[in-house]
Amino acid sequence: MYARACAHRMRGIKMNADSLSQLKGIFEDILKETGTELSFSPFGGDETAFPLSYRGEETSVYIRGKGQEAENKIKLVRYLISGSAKKERGSEDSLKNILLGEGGGWEAFRYIAKNNLADGKCFAVDVVPDRRCDEAFKHVERCIEGGVDRAVRMDKSRIAIVKFSSDEESPAEFAQFIFQSLYEELGIRASVGVGCGVNSFSEIASSYTQAVTAVKLSEIFHSKGEVHSYREYLLVTMLQDLPETRIKEYAAQFRISNAAEVFTDPDLAITAERFLENDLNLSETSRTLFLHRNTLMYRLDKIKRITGLDLKDFSDAVTFRVISILYKLIKL
Repeated sequence: MYARACAHRMRGIKMNADSLSQLKGIFEDILKETGTELSFSPFGGDETAFPLSYRGEETSVYIRGKGQEAENKIKLVRYLISGSAKKERGSEDSLKNILLGEGGGWEAFRYIAKNNLADGKCFAVDVVPDRRCDEAFKHVERCIEGGVDRAVRMDKSRIAIVKFSSDEESPAEFAQFIFQSLYEELGIRASVGVGCGVNSFSEIASSYTQAVTAVKLSEIFHSKGEVHSYREYLLVTMLQDLPETRIKEYAAQFRISNAAEVFTDPDLAITAERFLENDLNLSETSRTLFLHRNTLMYRLDKIKRITGLDLKDFSDAVTFRVISILYKLIKL
């Protein structure tokens, strides 16, 4: 009865061929994503007909099933198609939207289907060239050309890359390759951030946020090198999420006011930072800072006299790292 009423209501209404073709593609996506089967003609079994609007036009559509279950599916279909009926974004705009977390899982699925990509593990990379971003973007595209990976300009100074995971190279190795290639081929230096891997493209926005955060924190903490992983800053982000009052409480407990003398002295600050980055290795730190070993030891002893912390001791080094983070968070 309901099917006959819908068919009568839709009689004489014709949807143009382009819209019908687009809807057919959307029906295929919905079937893959939700298991809901739709058709423009009866299935010849248990089914429900309903009117469907798309881009200002209407047609009659059939869905498998009857009763309340079918009605619930119809509501879902209308919701999904109303989103698809909005102005189509270009491939680049769509990817940008997904990375910013504004598209939702449905748009991510549509992007995967439209570009014939196999969903799976992936991660995001944030690239911030020091100049000539247009040229840098074209070079990045050449670097990933022929594969499934994608790149997009996020703004005038940022490039995002979606890298689908493989066993060939780690995220850090891929990011280092991008940095090295830009520098060797174009003479462009870039800050590169790497987000954590996710299991599905629908989660890529969280990885991109992490990649952007890694670049920003590397600038705040003057971290060594040009490639930075979000994992490097897990402790920073954990402390950063604390209320300001709690951060100040911890600062008082750790007696940051005493350590401020170290952080405001460029020589002591850079010595401490490099010593920690070099895993408390005296020889490596001497080499990277071009310091005589005795000079390095003198500076470390001075830090110990000021703070009471011996950076050569792992436990004291961890405490000093926490203090340095709290100090910088308070100064932000």
